Amino acid sequence: MHTIRRPRVDDAAAIHELVAASDTAVIGAADSTLEDITDELVEPGFDRERDGWLAHDAGGRLDGWAWACRNGDSDLVDVEVVVRPGVDGLAEELWPTVLARAAELGKERGHDTVTLHIGVYRADGGKRARVEALGFEPGTSFHRMRIDHDGPIEPPAAPPGLTLHSGGSDEVRREAHRVHQEGFAEHFGFVQVSYEQWYERRQASSSTDWSQLTLARLDGRPAALLVGNDQFLLDEGCGYVATLAVLPEYRGRGLGRFLLRHAFAADAARGRKGTILHVDSNNTTPALGLYESAGMRLVMAIDVWQRRLP
Repeated sequence: MHTIRRPRVDDAAAIHELVAASDTAVIGAADSTLEDITDELVEPGFDRERDGWLAHDAGGRLDGWAWACRNGDSDLVDVEVVVRPGVDGLAEELWPTVLARAAELGKERGHDTVTLHIGVYRADGGKRARVEALGFEPGTSFHRMRIDHDGPIEPPAAPPGLTLHSGGSDEVRREAHRVHQEGFAEHFGFVQVSYEQWYERRQASSSTDWSQLTLARLDGRPAALLVGNDQFLLDEGCGYVATLAVLPEYRGRGLGRFLLRHAFAADAARGRKGTILHVDSNNTTPALGLYESAGMRLVMAIDVWQRRLP
């Protein structure tokens, strides 16, 4: 028998221990840090009093962590149910609650239907079977790519007319937001958000470092963007490319490759062991080929499963 209650920020350590145990059982190691879990609990748009649940056993051990989180004002809702390995019956108890709340989130935003997304490690056959039994279908797959740095890397030469600008000013951040929104408009699961929403989410994350945002202007006009952060610094000692976007009219000019190599050089200069990023293997642009040709390798595959709720 488990007791269900709402999460608090001070539950982060217990949640992290549970998630680490679940990850280790599947991929052999924890795939998140305590800071990652804390960031999830204070994510803008996530209402801890309505969108999350913790399940403790009779002895007080945390055995389950479940949540539903809206994605902007769209009909998309991200969901998750994590149960301690070896605990039976709890997932079946938590899933109906998560699905019901996801449907509510859609209605609260005026949508007749809602689309659910959940990420499942390719190696997690048990979870894949469970979500498939719940009516989820394959959506897309994200590849985690990595390149290792053994020492200093020579920064690439900038193409003629290209200037780089960090994210320290509001002007640059607003231009970066526009490039991100337009550059990712056709990508799987991407949701347009206002500048205020975009900024708030990044400002709330402990991994954000605005100096790692690089806006590229070509002949004075915003053309491309790379957003790096510290998401993989504590556990992997690596830099992370969270966003790499090129406006449609500037594609095919090598700007993506230039910014990627610029990030490699910057991460090496910071003493980081490597650079990590995630790429949609079904990307509308040839991003996967770009990363592979730049020397990055696949280290993990995460499949996104989706389901429509009436």
